[in-house]
Amino acid sequence: MNLEASTMQAETIKVGKRGTIVIPASMRARYGFTEGSQIMVQATDQGMILLPAVSLPVEMYGLDRRAEFLLNNAVSDEEYQMAKAEVQAMGLDPDDIPQRDREEP
Repeated sequence: MNLEASTMQAETIKVGKRGTIVIPASMRARYGFTEGSQIMVQATDQGMILLPAVSLPVEMYGLDRRAEFLLNNAVSDEEYQMAKAEVQAMGLDPDDIPQRDREEP
């Protein structure tokens, strides 16, 4: 990152107890930081960079969806048979689970 070539706004702030800092309102607005925003701190040779952290929601999979993954990700016929057995052990019928067309060997 070339700091000299970039257009930068600089302000001096103080570090408080426990290392807290207050980001100036103009910078919070510019970068969309609001109360509760997650911010990543990155160390560089020039100092620290604060970046908006991206958090993605976690998708929870039910038994049907997990069974679909097992069956559709099997590569060999042997893996597919193992996946079918695992799906049956989950109390599900493999024939009721959406599956991609399997190629004939």
